[in-house]
Amino acid sequence: MSASPSPFLRPSSPSAQQAAHQRVIRRRRAVAVAFVLLLAGIAVAGAALGGGGRPDAQALAPGAAPPGVAPSAAATGGQPANGPLTTPPGGGLVDLETDAGEDAVEFDSRKPPKAGLLIDLDSGEVLWRRRADDVRSIASLTKMMTAMVAAQRLEPGDDAKITDEVLAYSGSGVGVLPRGKRVPVKGLMYGLMLPSGNDAARALAIRATGSQRRFVAAMNAQAQAWGLSCTSFASVEGLSERNRSCAADLAAMGRRLLAEPRLAEIVGTRRASVPFPIKGGRLDLYNNNPLLRSEYRGAIGVKTGYTREAGRSLVAAAKRGDERLLVVLLDSYDPGRQAEQLLDRGFRALD
Repeated sequence: MSASPSPFLRPSSPSAQQAAHQRVIRRRRAVAVAFVLLLAGIAVAGAALGGGGRPDAQALAPGAAPPGVAPSAAATGGQPANGPLTTPPGGGLVDLETDAGEDAVEFDSRKPPKAGLLIDLDSGEVLWRRRADDVRSIASLTKMMTAMVAAQRLEPGDDAKITDEVLAYSGSGVGVLPRGKRVPVKGLMYGLMLPSGNDAARALAIRATGSQRRFVAAMNAQAQAWGLSCTSFASVEGLSERNRSCAADLAAMGRRLLAEPRLAEIVGTRRASVPFPIKGGRLDLYNNNPLLRSEYRGAIGVKTGYTREAGRSLVAAAKRGDERLLVVLLDSYDPGRQAEQLLDRGFRALD
């Protein structure tokens, strides 16, 4: 756990805020120039080597996973209408740039979240931060990784059997999973991400890997492959206090999830009616995301979380015009309200 003081800094005047915004623009331009120079250097080196190198080396397509590592869901799908490039810049990781000076967004609160982060969803630019590298319990924010690992291994047309192990869940659930019957994976994915169904998490995990234990191992392997250095999992649904992460890693997970069209559609849905083996043949599910429930302008997802240990937490994203922002709040007294305040200020800072 980071022992450093909160890194979120506040410009002292409108002119300081404008200067901070100009630094954001300059850093974006510098990153673009550096990327072009890097590509040029790679091309020159490749030509000089003439395709040589280690005989056992294998070329990887952009976004492809190394041998032995499951490809990301983003790498296997198309690009969503509102989405970033298939593989987010920098692999989706967030550079906190702790020595970069003032953040572009000021957020004064007598009850701030224990940790948080506001970023430009497409560039990864940090607009506001508070203890963004502190490692904390994350509750059902876990389900972002559950959904991504399940999406790698299962097709929407697959189904999963509802066993006694699935129904032995505790906490939030879809609640009407029929014992012994097979339920479409698509419906379970909506049940996982909208009402935060712990029963759906179990059903998907067992269907995907054969056991919850093996699925947790796959979640941890994926976190390691993506470079999520403060993230670890001990359960598929997030009830374990040993499911831990930080705001920076959760922002990276949110970026990757929203780059997967199938998942972006799910988390951006306020209400879904999905085929289900119950009377009437369909099940209505409602999203817990407070920004979608309040119809906050431009809201596009992502996930809520709560346990007594983790507090009320939220990863949320919104799009206005060409700008898309993502906010992470950990242990907030009112995550919906604070997310709206931060997103509003973020969009104003980018005007």
